[in-house]
This record gives sequence, structure tokens and C-alpha cells, in this order.
Amino acid sequence: MDWLRDARVVEPANEDEVSAALRSADQDGLAVIPRGGGTKLDWGNPPSRADVILSTAKLHRVLEHAWADLTVTVEAGCTVADLQRTLAQHGQRLAIDVLWPERATIGGILSTNDSGALRLAYGSLRDLVIGITLVLADGTIARSGGKVVKNVAGYDLPKLATGAMGTLGVITQATFRLHPLPRNARTLTIAAGNPEIAQTLLLTMEAATLAHTALQVRFGANAEPQMDILLEGTEAGIASQEERVRELAGAAVVTEAAADVWKAREKVAESSAVAKISVLPSHIAKTIERQAKACPTAVVQATGIGWVALDAGLMDLRAQVESDGGSLVILRGRCTDAWGDPGDALPLMRAVKHQLDPKGTLNPGRFVGGI
Repeated sequence: MDWLRDARVVEPANEDEVSAALRSADQDGLAVIPRGGGTKLDWGNPPSRADVILSTAKLHRVLEHAWADLTVTVEAGCTVADLQRTLAQHGQRLAIDVLWPERATIGGILSTNDSGALRLAYGSLRDLVIGITLVLADGTIARSGGKVVKNVAGYDLPKLATGAMGTLGVITQATFRLHPLPRNARTLTIAAGNPEIAQTLLLTMEAATLAHTALQVRFGANAEPQMDILLEGTEAGIASQEERVRELAGAAVVTEAAADVWKAREKVAESSAVAKISVLPSHIAKTIERQAKACPTAVVQATGIGWVALDAGLMDLRAQVESDGGSLVILRGRCTDAWGDPGDALPLMRAVKHQLDPKGTLNPGRFVGGI
């Protein structure tokens, strides 16, 4: 990331200092790159300019854990792991399983919309965030959702800022709905044989009356696919669910697995060339087989969201995925455009960007369509 070298780093200690730093940069025509834990700074297009790195490292407090209401308000620079440890003291959690939780920050996971396999049962971050504070490029502090202080032209800021790659404002705090920690958890792994069998098993499990929390398929070089299914609840409930899983698996071998199989996505995401795909669950096998010759390493969740490591053929795979109505975003690797075809949404996205950041101060060029 050569664009980082000459940028000046600022570390505001509070929201007002974030506001002052952005106001000054906006007036001076400087480009600002928000940074949390730095785990995903190389995702997307490199910014067209980078004059100031605005770090949220000092904004790391859990402001309010209303455990009786199952909500928490936390500053953007708090790491996911620190937040989860705080919540666990009251038997609660933010129901996500993000990449690199010890380093990833709340602001960072919101900006990149990183939810993980638990999305199957609990929804994405857009479903879990109920309030947000966003400092706009001109220094305006805007709050939306829970504990409203100021709304901005009717925008749903929590959903708008989630996945926007820091191009609309700097997140300083967020409020989430929480869920109880499960009493027990068990991961089962099913040997799937080949991609077609893996897809059939996935669709079978999803159609059955199971109460599983997460489901993923791991594809590895020169190895048969492995399907992982997470069961949570009481011991009796898990035992009943496991019996049903084994019945649905038929002749496929089912074994109990360690919880670290859910870290497989991290190994793929650490590859030198990696893409995030979104396809229909019924198209998973076809998609994986298309890219198998380039590098058959992937983790695909039951929702059809997957992570593939590719040494070559990214553009060919994107064209094929988009022709099937899916999408492929190149998170890391050599390419001229990380995002692909934005479809009819681009004019609206540009209009929102112009409304909230008319000078293009925040992360210029990094997002879809050069926003």
C-alpha cells in the first residue's frame, strides 16, 4: 500500500476532535482515509488520493451496555474481541464472527459489512446495528437510529454507512442489538465428496427443520469438500439436532469438529489474491467448479456468500458470476476495478455521496464506480 507512505496520521481522542480534523481537511482540500485496526485497508480500489490517515485508535470505549435491554453502545475504535469479552460478563454477545476479531474494530467491520457465517441465523450487521454516530466530511456530527440526537435529511444512516467503505463519513460510535451466549455449541463436519454433493447437502440442510446457527462449505486443493454445521442450545436440543443431521447426511461421513473450522475463512482472506462472491445457493457448485483450475480454495456460506482464493482468472470468474445474477468483489489482487458492474444503483450512490461528501474528501475513488 504505497499510498500510505506520505499520508499524515492523526489520532483524535474524542468525537469533537474527529469533527475538527475533518472540517479542517475538508476546507483545505485534503483527502482523508479513516482507519481502525487496519485489517482491511487493502480491500477495494486504492484511494485516488491519501493526505491524512484518521485513526480511531483512541475511540475504544464501551460506552453503555444495557444488558437488561440487550443493547450496547460502543466507540468505533473498540476491537470486536474486546467488546465480546465485555458482553460475555453478562452472558451476551454481538452475534457476528468477523475476520481477525482481536484487531478488527467496530467501525471497520461496519464500513466493510463483515458479518460472517452467523449471518444465517442472526442477520447481517445492517440487521444488528440500531443506531450510529457519523461525522461527515465537513465536520457535522450526525446521529441516527437509537438515541436520536440529529437526523440527516431522512437517511437511514446505520444501514447507509454499513458497507460504504468509509466514503460517507467517519463512524465514531454505534449501538447494536445483542443476543444471549449459547449454553452449549457443537460443530459437525460432513465429508461432501464433490461440489455437486456439497450443494445438494447444503440445500437439504437448509430445507429441513433444523435450528442450526451457521453452515459453510470448505473447498480445498486436491481434497473433497467439507461441510460444517454449527448447532447451539441445550445439550438435549443439540443431541436431537445432531441425530437429524446424521439422518439427512445419508451415507456421508459425519464427525464432530473443533470450533476452529470456522476460522477457515481467515486463511482464504489472507491469500495474496482473494475475492468475495455472492451467488444463489443453487449456483455454488457451478461457481466453484469454474474457478477450480485457477486455485480451488474457497469457503462458501449457506447464504451464497463466499471467499475464493485465485491466482488467475478473476475477470473470467467475475463475468460468469455476474451473468448468473451474482457479484464478485476483488478484495486483494491486481485489477483495475475491484467492484465490478454496479448496475442501476450507481447514479443513486453518487447522489448520496455528493450530498454527504460533495468535495470527495473521504476515501476518494475507493468504492464502487470510483466514489
